[in-house]
Amino acid sequence: MTKSISKEKNRSFDVIVIGAGNGGLVAAARVAMKGAKIILLEQHNLPGGFASSFVRGRFEFETSLHELYDYSTPENKGGIRILFEDRLNIDAEFVPVPEAYRLIVTNPDEKIDAVLPFGIEDFIKAVEKEVPGSEDSVRKFFQLGKEIDQATTYIGQMRGNPDQDVLLREHTNFLRTAAYPVDDVQDALNIPKKARAMLNAYWLYLGVPTSRVNTTVFAAMVHGYILKGAYIPKMRSHEYTSAIEAKIREYDGTVEYNTRVEKILVKEGQVIGIQTNKGEIIDTNHVICNASPTLTYNKLIHPKSEVPEIALKEINARTHGVTTIVVYMGLDTTAEKLGLKDYSYFICDTMDTDHLYDSLINLEVPKVQASLCLNNAIPNCSPPGTCIISITSAFRPGAWDKVKPEEYFKVKTKIADGLIENFEKATGTKIRNHIEEIEVATPQTFSRFTGTYNGVIYGYELESWDSIVPRLQNMNDEKHIEGLEFCGGFGKRGHGYSSSLKDGETAALFTIQSLMKEGIIK
Repeated sequence: MTKSISKEKNRSFDVIVIGAGNGGLVAAARVAMKGAKIILLEQHNLPGGFASSFVRGRFEFETSLHELYDYSTPENKGGIRILFEDRLNIDAEFVPVPEAYRLIVTNPDEKIDAVLPFGIEDFIKAVEKEVPGSEDSVRKFFQLGKEIDQATTYIGQMRGNPDQDVLLREHTNFLRTAAYPVDDVQDALNIPKKARAMLNAYWLYLGVPTSRVNTTVFAAMVHGYILKGAYIPKMRSHEYTSAIEAKIREYDGTVEYNTRVEKILVKEGQVIGIQTNKGEIIDTNHVICNASPTLTYNKLIHPKSEVPEIALKEINARTHGVTTIVVYMGLDTTAEKLGLKDYSYFICDTMDTDHLYDSLINLEVPKVQASLCLNNAIPNCSPPGTCIISITSAFRPGAWDKVKPEEYFKVKTKIADGLIENFEKATGTKIRNHIEEIEVATPQTFSRFTGTYNGVIYGYELESWDSIVPRLQNMNDEKHIEGLEFCGGFGKRGHGYSSSLKDGETAALFTIQSLMKEGIIK
């Protein structure tokens, strides 16, 4: 029986999901499919959060997805394809990305311009071609990634409580490297500097320098991408987020937009409901929250006396990840005429990731970018004779804090212009005279649309002490309010599309387990 703090008859649901981002959508769908009465509340007017699209003129732009991890082929399904096709059974089409990336390092002392393919053997050969003698050490890194993936799969199957004897016996290299950052492990493997640079381009997807980012996360990510390839939705992310939303409704779930949750109501350590920006109180004993723990514990839990001190200590111990700036461009010419043959470009002036990371606190043109030419994966994604290019870079939280409102457009235009110039110089092409449509999203843009602190997209940084494995092992210890589960990019599996989607499913399974114990569902 749901407890209520109001004498009036409030609406009541078995589960309330706050936020229709990747995690919230999957959580709501999975719980609804089990027969629970659920409502999904979203402050925006459409689903997806960061996973969306928008239209300018003749072009539909992908908001933030570069490539989806752990999808793979129908014959060898990855975890996300299994989730979408076998568990949710959604109607959305995905297409493969043609290559891993083109890495361009512009510093004359480190100069690299190489296209790295998918497929572990092909990737190793490409690195060996550029760095003779690197094959053995690079192969060992991929073998480590494979072993780490096997170990983390086992830990997940054991719900964060693995048998230590099994770990010691079957996953030795995982245990040896789990506490170390990438640089330490690559030192031990004697990977040459240039080969490291070619291996480590994906560091920007995690937003933590290789001197600090946990080996478990990074090696498994690189291994997974190169082994299985990457995929993107044919009709942008809005295609699959809309499909998941439709699945929620198919199973009698309720979805309401333009509705911001302002309070999670708690009594004696138990969730008892929520209150919206419209003043409505909705009763429940179970909330799955797609907002960050930082936002939740600082602003949403009501009354404040119900916020556990340990929860505040946990979020204060963690470091918020980076946010992004994205320049979206619709061009009046084709990628072929521009000489752009690749889909994904990592461009930087150095592969010293500490230097690059440290520079992201400065309000200047970033020294690193991850750019895409969407037509090289989806040829008909824009009208004939055109193409879509997006340039993404990062800033650390606070970099934009001192920008005055009257200076905002000038600052973002200057930075966007610099990113375009750096792309042109690195690729040897000219795009600015072909720009038909352009839009620039900054940390302020993402904060406005999603409510995330300082526009942070990358959740909490994945350092060795706070990486995926410690989070999964400690997830039960970090439940401080009965009936409250978190999901999404700030959750147990870290940030990123695939992690957020899987984290939504994990939150749903914990909630379903509680509902079954309470006899609400069978």
